[in-house]
Formats: sequence, C-alpha cells, structure tokens
Amino acid sequence: MHKRAIILAGGKGARLRPYTVVLPKPLMPVGDYPVLEIIIRQLAFHGFDHITLTVNHQAEIIKAFFGDGSKWNIKIDYSFEDKPLSTMGPLKLIKDLPENFLIMNGDVLTDLDYSWFYNFHKYEDKIFSISAFSRTEVSEYGVLKTNTDNILTGFSEKPKSDITVSMGIYMAKREILNYIPADVAYGFDKLMLDLLAQDREVKIHRHPGYWLDIGRPDDYMQAIDDLELLKEKIMPWE
Repeated sequence: MHKRAIILAGGKGARLRPYTVVLPKPLMPVGDYPVLEIIIRQLAFHGFDHITLTVNHQAEIIKAFFGDGSKWNIKIDYSFEDKPLSTMGPLKLIKDLPENFLIMNGDVLTDLDYSWFYNFHKYEDKIFSISAFSRTEVSEYGVLKTNTDNILTGFSEKPKSDITVSMGIYMAKREILNYIPADVAYGFDKLMLDLLAQDREVKIHRHPGYWLDIGRPDDYMQAIDDLELLKEKIMPWE
C-alpha cells in the first residue's frame, strides 16, 4: 500500500533567528542530522514511500540537499510556492493527492508512530485527523481574580493550566481541497473554523509520547538535549 506525506518546508524560520539567517529551518541540525532528514527517515521507516516537500524560502538549498529521495529509498518531489500560502494553502497546488495523506510541519521532533496514525485516520474515516499533545502551561504573571466591583477575590502566582495542542501533524482526506481557496494564504486555523462551521467531524489523537516544536531558539536547544536521551525512540532506524 502506497502512503503519501506532505511536509511543509516553505517557512522563513523567523522565530529561530539568528540560526536561520544562513540555513533554512528544516536543515537545522539536531544531533547528526537536519531535523527534516530525521522526519524523512522516520516516515520511510514507517512505510511512507512518497513525500512532497512544499517549499518557498531557500527552496533550492532544500532541493539540493534532499534531491529525489533515492538516498533513503523513497520518492521525494517538490511543490514550489510563488508566494507564502500558509499551512493548508500549498495543498491546492498538488494535483495528484491520494484519497488519504499525511500533512506535517518540517520542524517537529517526535516519537509518533506515523504508520499507526495513518491507520487510525483511515479506520475513523473522518475528513481530518489531528495528532495532539497534552502539556502544562505556566503563566508568566500573577493572576488576579475580581468581582464586578473590581474588588480582589482571589490571587494565583503564575498559575498552571493543562491544555491540548496540535502537534502540527495531520491526516486528511482529499475532500479538504474543496475548502481551500486557490492562490491565497489559508492556514490550519481557517480550515478548522470552516470544518466546524460545516459540522464536519475532526478526530483528535492524543499522543502519549514525546513531541517538541523546535521553532524557537530555546526549544531548538532543548531538542538537541532531548535527542541524546530519546535517540532509540526518535531514530528507530539506527
């Protein structure tokens, strides 16, 4: 069975400056490999045989590094954006999408079993599935509670809250292209609002393992440290 993945690799990496002044964000090294190579090796390990990289910023550098994918025994091709189209807009440019396909950001480090997630989506048979992660957010501030007369009724110093966040990894049916306008920026947020407005069910999978978005310098450094401890889970091919 052929399995297709679309990796979003067209961003400028502004949050990760100054590291991304020279290299595009997907080529930032985490351990011995660029983060995008880790993702591609993971996908190949989990049975994906065709990857399309959506590229814009520094596209030629990315294409020169990854080529046609033969180095990893996988087919890699490219979808070029003439202008930034956000996260979902680039899908409108790809004309050969299968009935079900994976979409993901090119800057995440995780031990997610992509093959399991693919099968989860097909079994649930929803238009869209989101791999999600539970995390605890700590406020940077002391939080005041007041009544309608602005009298203090409670106080919490840097309170914690548990939230569920998108991992930037999705499975979709080709039908989502009906919601995506052509030649304009259209993001994950807009797609979710449109699907909710149409009462379309979106399935959530809460991943119990490891996940980190390495878009910020602190998270990038954390990813380098974490990889040393979690190498067997994140890089099962080694």
